[in-house]
Amino acid sequence: MNGLPRYFGLGRRIPGMGAFPRSRSAVLGLVAGAGAIAAGAVAVRRRRVSSRIREYSAAVEAHATPVDPESYEQRDVENLPAPVRRYFETVLQEGQQHSTHVRLAQTGQFRLGGADASWHPFTARQTYSVSPPGYVWDAEIELLPLVSARVCDAYVDGEGILRANLLGAIPVASAGPDRRMNEAELQRYLSETPWFPTALLPAAGVSWEEIDDDTARASITDGDVTATGVFHFDEAGYIRRFTADRYRQDTGTTASWVGTYGTYEQRDAMVIPTEAEVGWETATGMVPYWRGEITDIEHRTA
Repeated sequence: MNGLPRYFGLGRRIPGMGAFPRSRSAVLGLVAGAGAIAAGAVAVRRRRVSSRIREYSAAVEAHATPVDPESYEQRDVENLPAPVRRYFETVLQEGQQHSTHVRLAQTGQFRLGGADASWHPFTARQTYSVSPPGYVWDAEIELLPLVSARVCDAYVDGEGILRANLLGAIPVASAGPDRRMNEAELQRYLSETPWFPTALLPAAGVSWEEIDDDTARASITDGDVTATGVFHFDEAGYIRRFTADRYRQDTGTTASWVGTYGTYEQRDAMVIPTEAEVGWETATGMVPYWRGEITDIEHRTA
């Protein structure tokens, strides 16, 4: 590397410096000192990363405003496409208050790579606002024993970002904000609204277009960012799949993105999926890279 002395070794003299010590104890002392400095630098960086994620989460909650002072009634959805109307009648009750912001915890597995790559366990906490739409996903993915990556995936103030830091400190991946990431992250928000279904109501800014008896296209706009996707409903009224053409930052292309929803349970008087899986559609089928379950969720209303 440029700027380093070309002399490097024990006992050799570098111009302007004393001789390096020859004793084993002195060498170990130097190594320990260097390790302490490196550990200190990692600790400082880790605190900065944590502080930034807290700032993102605080901004999401601070900017949240009430969606609608009136509670949900079935007449609110009577003009929506049939599968969408059936969904709301299934998962919401008359008098349901609109969610303003949401907090949840997840556990699951994440895959870094293609269909043959290994799965890694993760835990995550996520904060959402509905008006304006926003979220922060703060996850820790275990790569090896005692080695993890902290990943922040977020849509805040109309901007989408992805940041990954090894050991919570060393940057290893970064994307956004830019037009494509902003849209992609708002699409992620749209795909996760079944966890707080009042966010899919027209009062929350979502517009619906019927495709057929089992599918409908949803769109949401936040400032100059618009996201769309197709929800697929079963006969009972539950959402089972979400599909969209989404920007894929690892390849720089747009690809078919798929989310599936599993077990539904009642939480805070709403019926929501507590298991999900996400992946990319390929010529040989869907290749999932995320699968998880909600372990705790809190819906806050105005």
